[in-house]
Amino acid sequence: MQQRGLAPVIDAGVKILILGSFPSPKSLEQQQYYGHPQNHFWKLMGALLDEPLYDMAYAQRLPLLLKNGIGLWDVLQKCERAGALDSNIRNAVNNDFRKVTRVATGLKRVCFNGKTAGRFAPMFAEAGFETLVLPSSSPAYTVGFDAKLKVWRGVLAGRKPGTLRKPRRARRVADAN
Repeated sequence: MQQRGLAPVIDAGVKILILGSFPSPKSLEQQQYYGHPQNHFWKLMGALLDEPLYDMAYAQRLPLLLKNGIGLWDVLQKCERAGALDSNIRNAVNNDFRKVTRVATGLKRVCFNGKTAGRFAPMFAEAGFETLVLPSSSPAYTVGFDAKLKVWRGVLAGRKPGTLRKPRRARRVADAN
């Protein structure tokens, strides 16, 4: 059965967009990005922003991200998937990223939460955005929190050699279908 993802969390002030692959069953059930309590996303972002995001209600988290110029979305609009593993994704339909670039006209950096989402990095780099592929915040990716945080610091930091791609010539980001 085809499942539909979540709406983007964006506004005109977004300078950094974090793209996941597709929400977990728990996230879809709660209609919340990174809704599984074992997912490291909110702890990672809390450490980056020096805010107790993990301990806050979801409705308080999103405005704090936006206040800091950070938006959220996923690379996939809909797909079929048994369980939560990206390797189980079938019949995927990509999101139309023009929805984001029309609203977030100051978008500069696109970060990808995990390798599945990271497959889209070259497309965004070619469109003129800085890109950064991050270790997945998922509990299925068993690298420890501190190791993840070390790389995730690149979301807000300056250029990190070997991880942050400089943009290529600018062109419009279109629907990747």
